[in-house]
Amino acid sequence: MSFKNFIYNAAFLAFCASMHAQYTEEINSNRPGQSQSAFAVGKTIIQAEAGLNGLYEKHDVLRNEAKGGTADLQLRYGAFTEDLEFIADMQYRVDNYQDMIYNYYRNDFTRLTLGAKYLVYDPDKYYTPKPNLKSWWANRKFKWRKLIPAVAVYGGVNLLPNNTFSFPEDKVSFKPMIALQHHFGAWVWVNNILFDKVGTKYPSKVWITTITRGFNPHWSGFLEFQAIKSDYYADGIMRAGAAYLAWENLQFDASISTNVKNTPYIAYGGVGVSWRFTADYKDVLLPGKGDREDEMNKQKEKEKKEKDKRKKDRDKRRKALQETEFPTETPAAPPAGEN
Repeated sequence: MSFKNFIYNAAFLAFCASMHAQYTEEINSNRPGQSQSAFAVGKTIIQAEAGLNGLYEKHDVLRNEAKGGTADLQLRYGAFTEDLEFIADMQYRVDNYQDMIYNYYRNDFTRLTLGAKYLVYDPDKYYTPKPNLKSWWANRKFKWRKLIPAVAVYGGVNLLPNNTFSFPEDKVSFKPMIALQHHFGAWVWVNNILFDKVGTKYPSKVWITTITRGFNPHWSGFLEFQAIKSDYYADGIMRAGAAYLAWENLQFDASISTNVKNTPYIAYGGVGVSWRFTADYKDVLLPGKGDREDEMNKQKEKEKKEKDKRKKDRDKRRKALQETEFPTETPAAPPAGEN
């Protein structure tokens, strides 16, 4: 299969996937994938997303390989409005590179980007769904307006002067992006279309599509495909992983990545954590209700019923166990004639 056909097939499968979304008030992290959500963290909120990865790269034609690791850190801060956030995105790499002649260690930043993202359109803003009082079926059928995504724009500046992992002339470059986000029940679908290293000799076009599924209040999983195209490097990278919400402001995650070719072949595996500081945050009442609020209330009601049922079952088992270990005995009647 050619690289172009692989991209077309991946896009078709992503578009045809059957999905349903969950809206929560918990931390909204971009980890462990590489795409960015359309929504900002919220005014005055500080959020840190960090990770450690092991890596292996091998080029079958150039006969070289690299083994090492990376440390990622993304700092997000919401300012001025609910829809705007500023982002510092960094990655530092340490590896051992060897080919048929050389063998040496390398260490430097592979990514150092400062940028800002703004949510320009939210389909649920100013929208309040009205139930159809005459038709139960009309209230249950699929709403075509769910295909309308939330849209955000991002602009960033790459800063990598005199860097080991970039060309000497790649001192400052630009990174514009459009982020699209759909909610379909318990599923979230995010697409990023971006141009990286604009202004250098080898700018690249990148498409990242991510599908995330929430399984319960704590666990979620994701699948992601990233297509990269430039005159210097083209590839398709697949990722998969899971995240665990420890509490509303703390998330842990793990993921693996690999690509679709062997020039070079790459493999990554890592773990990460996301944390947010919300002490200075004040609730902002946004106009509109949207479908996600109804979905959230239904999900909370469902979770409450399941929790009450589990508690009732535990109490019943505990009571049965106590009766088995400590049976209630009826005291024997005294012999006739005794007081």
